[in-house]
Order: sequence, then structure tokens, then C-alpha cells
Amino acid sequence: MHTTIFPNGVVCRLARGAWRLARRTHRNQSGTISILSVFAVLLLTMLLGMVMNVGRQVDGKIRLQNAADAAAYSGGLVLARGMNSLAFTNHLLCEVFAMTAFMREARDRHADKYVPDILEAWEKEAPVFSGSGFEKFENLGPAISQKVPLEQELVRSYSEWAAAVSDAVLPLMEKILGEPDDPTTHLIPEYQRAVVEAIPDMAQHAAMTVAALNGQPDYGRGPMLGVLWHAGTRQAVGGDYLASLAVNPNGDAAIPAGSSHFSKAREQRDHLANTYLTGWNYQVLAFFDYGAKMSQFASLWRGFTCGQLRKLLDEYPDSNLPFMIETELQRGGTLDYYETYMAENLTFLAVVYWGKAPGLSPGLFRSPIAGDALGFAQVRVFVPTSRLVWGTYLPASPSIPMGGPPGYQWPTDTPSSTGTPSWGPTRQSGVSTSWDLLNQHWTCQLVPAVHANVLEILQTPPPVSMPGRDPITLPNLAGMNSRDLEQISYH
Repeated sequence: MHTTIFPNGVVCRLARGAWRLARRTHRNQSGTISILSVFAVLLLTMLLGMVMNVGRQVDGKIRLQNAADAAAYSGGLVLARGMNSLAFTNHLLCEVFAMTAFMREARDRHADKYVPDILEAWEKEAPVFSGSGFEKFENLGPAISQKVPLEQELVRSYSEWAAAVSDAVLPLMEKILGEPDDPTTHLIPEYQRAVVEAIPDMAQHAAMTVAALNGQPDYGRGPMLGVLWHAGTRQAVGGDYLASLAVNPNGDAAIPAGSSHFSKAREQRDHLANTYLTGWNYQVLAFFDYGAKMSQFASLWRGFTCGQLRKLLDEYPDSNLPFMIETELQRGGTLDYYETYMAENLTFLAVVYWGKAPGLSPGLFRSPIAGDALGFAQVRVFVPTSRLVWGTYLPASPSIPMGGPPGYQWPTDTPSSTGTPSWGPTRQSGVSTSWDLLNQHWTCQLVPAVHANVLEILQTPPPVSMPGRDPITLPNLAGMNSRDLEQISYH
């Protein structure tokens, strides 16, 4: 027997034959271990190939979804900025009308003609006040005589300043408005038409560019293609999409002069132009309103500028009108109404197409997907509600709506004007939340891709192709429903 004592005190006794066998096996070169090693290496190689294939698929899925999110947001943002551009130019058009009327009065100086007679009447009344026998009115007489020439000089200085500005500004304003009988000279509506034509193509180009950038490097999958679809019509965004949402009432044969869009466009234009003219007059006539009232120049100037504006607006009865929304959002609707409105008009789906990822050992590991890989994301363009801010409110007032879609008002109790104001969350005031083309707060947001037309869009061939890659092979989704799609992609 051979005895071995280990450090832990355990005594192992082996038969001498077993000991010799163990020593001989250690030096055995007959090939058994080599064969086992080959199988082990082969198994590890297969495992490595499986891990790398899974890694490629996971990486491709993440990149594909990131590209879809980026394409949807980029395209939606371009469309939102297009809506804001139309809203800005609508305001600009109305302000040009107000400025033109202002400058025409500065050129014609109608109000100046009445000021001398008014001040002369005051000058005649000054001695009457001085000889009234009342101390208060006796002191008023000399003050009137002293102030009359000062107000006359003020009116003269203002009129000369306004006329000088009119000489430089009025030709430009009238150039922008153009000739009444020649629509091609109306610069702002022409620019708006260009915006309506260009913005959809720009949104589509933004989606394609973002997808192409996210597809680099492609690792043999070819270029990545992104397409922005209008979910409501199942059509790719481009061409005349924005024309179906933003109505042009300026001589469009599809919009007769007596239509509601035409009459409302003129109503908005006239109201905004008067608002801007009132603002300009308030700024420049402040001293006449508070420090030089005797001449009545402020009232005269306001009256004549309003007359100039009325005459100017009548020169363009059916042109130089602001663009309108085709179907306006109605206030006070239900949640279902808001959801339907946005799904039909302002919801978009970005779909990203990418070739199949080449796998290691294709004969051993087969991809179950027959077509190209697809990723999709949904975005909505909308006008947000006013933000929550920290402010004061009456405790007895209606509860503050903390959520819901933009524009939705939750049912509340009758407000009360009693109680002590308290600090708490409230909605920001002075922020326009109207869904029209006078609001410059249009924005976009990614939302869950649950539109009813998602399946149809995913099975629709894209209208464009990428050079350097084979035609896109779409997946066969026949017989699937939205619930099945949610199990495949939870996005």
C-alpha cells in the first residue's frame, strides 16, 4: 500500500496498482483527450456563433428602433415648424396692413388740419377762465395760453417725424402687399404657398436623412431607409399633404368667396390688423393721451388711421388673406372626439426599413424573419395646453385640471369669488391654446404606436428606394390584428 498524507491531515491509501495507473494515465498520449477537446472547441465555437448572432440582432433592433424614433420626431418637428411658419406669416400679414395704414396717415396728415382750430378755440376760452372770478379758473386761463403753442409744436414735430418715417417705410409695406388685381405680387401669400409645398418634402427628407445616419456603419445590411407616413390617410408625407390641412383662401378655385373659410379668414385678418394698429397707436400716442390732451390729436389720429385701414382692407377683398385650418378643433368636445380628430389629421408614423443582418454560420443558424427588418414609431403634432406653474388661486374655485389632452376641460363646480387666495399649482395664463394658424405654439411628441392603420402601413411598399440595395421585402402580416402586433413590438 502507498500512503499519502495531505496538509489537512487526511490519509489516502491507494493500492499500488491504482497508483501506477494514475501516474500512467497522466502521461498517456493515445488521443482520447484530444478528441474530447475537439468536440469541446466545436461546441464552444457554435455557442460563440449563437451569442454573436443574438448580439447582432439585439444591436440591430435597438438601432432600428432608435432610428424610427428619431425619424418620427424629426419629421414631426419639421411639420410643426411649418405650421408655426404659417402662423407667424399670418400675423406678419396683418401687421403689414396695420403698418401700411399707419404710414398712409403719416403721409397724408389728415389729423393735422383740425388741430389749429381746436387749439384756437382753447386760446379763445382762456380769457373767459381768467375773468371768471373763481381763483381756480383764473389760474387756468394763463396755463391754457402757455400750453397752446407747446401742444401745437408737439403736433408739428410728431407729424414731421411720422412723415419722414413714412417716406422710407411706406413703399416697402405697399410692395409687400402688392397690386390688388395681381395675386402674383402679394409676397406673403406667395411665401406661404411655398411653405405649404416645401414643408412636407422637407419632413420626408428629414426622416430619410436621420434613418440613413442611424444606419452607419451598416455591417453588411445595406443603407437604412426611413419613410414618414400620414397615419390617417395611409399616404407618405410629401407633395400636397400640408395643402389638405392648411387652406389657402387667396383665389383658390376650390374655396368660393362665400365659403366659411373665406369669410372667417377675412374676419381674422380685419380683427388682427385692427389689434396691431391699436397697439402701434398706443405706443406712439402715449404722451398725447396723458400730457397733451387739449389738441385732441390722439383721437383724431386714431380715427384717421382706422379709416385708412378700413379703406386698405377693402382694396384686397379676396386676396392677402391668412391661411386657415381645413378642419378646426372644436372646444368642449369629448375625449373620443379629440382622439378621433388627432388620429385623422395630426398623427404620423415613421417606418424604418433595413436589410437582414448577415449571421455567422447561416447553415447552422437560420433567421426566422423572411423579409427585411422594420422599425416604427408614432408622433403627433399638436398645440399644448398651458403649463402648470406655482401661483395663487381661490380654495373655493374649480379643481385644477392636472391632465388630459390639450384643450380638454374637466367638469368642475361653479367657481366662487370668496375665500383667501392660496398658493398651489395652476395653469399659466396668457398662453394661446387655440388650434389654428394664428397660434405659433405648435409642437410634436412621440406617442405609443397604436393607430388603427399601423398594420396596413407596415405592409405598404415605401414610395422611394435607396440606391445600392435590393428592393425592400415586406413582412407578411396577413391575418394579424393590433393585439398580435403589440406582442411582437411593444413600442
